[in-house]
Amino acid sequence: MGSVSIVAGAICSLLLMDRVSGIGANWGTQTSHPLPPATVVQMLKENGFQKVKLFDAEEGTMSALRKSGLEVMVGIPNEMLAVLATSMNAANTWVSTNVSAYINDGVHIRYVAVGNEPFLETYNGSFLQTTFPALQNIQGALIKAGLSNQVKVTIPLNADVYNSPSGRPSDGDFRSDIRDLMLAIVKFLSDNAAVFTVNIYPFISLYSDSNFPVDYAFFEGSSSGVVDGSVTYSNMFDANLDTLIWALKKNGFENLPVIVGEIGWPTDGDANANTQYAQRFNQGFMNHISTGQGTPMRPGLIDAYLFSLIDEDEKSIQPGNFERHWGLYTYDGWPKYQLNLGTTKTGSLVRAKNVQYLDKTWCVLKPSVNLDNSKLAATISYACANADCTSLGYKTSCGDLDAQGNISYAFNSYYQKNDQDDVACVFENLATTTNKDPSTGTCRFGIMIIADSGISRQIEYHGASLLFSVLLLFLAL
Repeated sequence: MGSVSIVAGAICSLLLMDRVSGIGANWGTQTSHPLPPATVVQMLKENGFQKVKLFDAEEGTMSALRKSGLEVMVGIPNEMLAVLATSMNAANTWVSTNVSAYINDGVHIRYVAVGNEPFLETYNGSFLQTTFPALQNIQGALIKAGLSNQVKVTIPLNADVYNSPSGRPSDGDFRSDIRDLMLAIVKFLSDNAAVFTVNIYPFISLYSDSNFPVDYAFFEGSSSGVVDGSVTYSNMFDANLDTLIWALKKNGFENLPVIVGEIGWPTDGDANANTQYAQRFNQGFMNHISTGQGTPMRPGLIDAYLFSLIDEDEKSIQPGNFERHWGLYTYDGWPKYQLNLGTTKTGSLVRAKNVQYLDKTWCVLKPSVNLDNSKLAATISYACANADCTSLGYKTSCGDLDAQGNISYAFNSYYQKNDQDDVACVFENLATTTNKDPSTGTCRFGIMIIADSGISRQIEYHGASLLFSVLLLFLAL
């Protein structure tokens, strides 16, 4: 029986490889100590990813993708939309610098993502007037550069740009407050043989609504499915995507290609964000799309990018503490759980190679300190405000720590983020360093990686981004 199981597993893995030939990954860089870009590119290739979605055009990342064979979707941050919307010269400069130059240097750029979820209701309309004109200008710049046939524009949009009053996909349409704008964008995408990109997150529905049926978020079938005529939807993903397809169909664009730009599940920072649920969701999604059946309204292979590749410790936590924990990998390139992407013969994730760490030293609360010490509250607050304490809290990976453990975790997070600088483990003389790993069964007290001067690289990058925005603004005048 053992040998039969092994053979059967190998056959299933090969079938998955045959049917899922283009899974992508989102590669974000909002991290204090990023892995070297060349290391990440190697990891992407060894795991069989064929495409990658970026949120900017950072030089180090783009350079590492040269001659990698990976298909690239390069992003334009929302903050750049205004200047690109008002100046064709700025759009031409952006395309020349971030598309033409890299294509000529061997980067396989396939898409330009103009903005990122710019119509989120939480943005209060900040980008409503600039997104479409920026899209038009970038398309014009691609045409001028002679690239419009090989590089297509798109706008990664959150699934909140459409809805269904009844909850049935067949009643789907674009959000009433932006419907005219969405139809103009959809027509433009269609006219230019471009694609519609949507980000779908069943986790957010579960996070936002305590009454949301948990099983419906996954792919094993659900007693809480949605009946829509002759179709019964047993998972939220299919129902959500088909709501979009219905919205496109009833407005005359049912054949517009659709990409799932982001889909995934976080592993920490919330009671429903854990490795068990993440493995269940992501493996379920991979198995689901490997059938090649698609959804009832859009049969066929689904083009998707998993969100995300690596945890990012500097992402905003305004939406929730889980925001820093979407990665398939930890900050240092270790797989968080078993996942068969159908892209490798082993059927498992391959870790990052040659990662270098700082010394095996941790910063913890001195055992002699009384927990009633009046200085503790302020030092903990400072550490968490300037590092990452999102693994602390109810039903998180470090939720079982005692008071001393919580304080030590906060101190160590700050200490590691500051490259184990002695000054970063003082905290009013409440802390001390130790060579004994304070990690517990589920709670990892990390050691920071050596990441090509990670912090300074980030500062340089953000400064370069600001400088480029200023340049674009100058051109727009």
